[in-house]
Amino acid sequence: MYVSARSDYALRAMLAVAAASTGGDGGPAGSESRTAPVPAGGSGTSPGSRSGPAGGSVPAGGSVPAGGAGGELVKAAALAESQGIPLSFLQGILLDLRRAGLLHSHRGTEGGYALTRPAGEISVGDVLRAVGGSLTTVRGLPAENAGYHGVATGLRHVWLAVHGAIAVVVDRTTLADLLVRRERSAIG
Repeated sequence: MYVSARSDYALRAMLAVAAASTGGDGGPAGSESRTAPVPAGGSGTSPGSRSGPAGGSVPAGGSVPAGGAGGELVKAAALAESQGIPLSFLQGILLDLRRAGLLHSHRGTEGGYALTRPAGEISVGDVLRAVGGSLTTVRGLPAENAGYHGVATGLRHVWLAVHGAIAVVVDRTTLADLLVRRERSAIG
């Protein structure tokens, strides 16, 4: 598995947004839902999306923050600065995360980005797939597409096992898990 700068930046940005939604304390993100369904009837800004409050785009079936305590919108410029990510590069990453249904955006001076669901429901694997596609690749193709013949036939099984092992780790680790680990390491 290769973790690109794009994937690393996406995870860092998602963690920063998740921390803001929990009041920044790294508490049990996702332990209580702070989202409310988007009212039906919004005009879509792209296929598969609806317009949310303040003109932001929300994936079909997605949700937006209900505005509960601690649920702050995070501006792209603030994310870029706090995480040391070039803003122009981050904007493309945020677009991919929004298209994948992990983030939604509010436009305007009071706008910003927020998670579409609690941090405890978004896995590291969700983020990695949103910005990079398959978790593992062989010669630039997803591991499940690798094909061999003759003496190398067994290699496909190795790559699929590697892919499965990586998926187990990244799909079981949520943003909330990482925020709790951060809090524990800061205390101890």
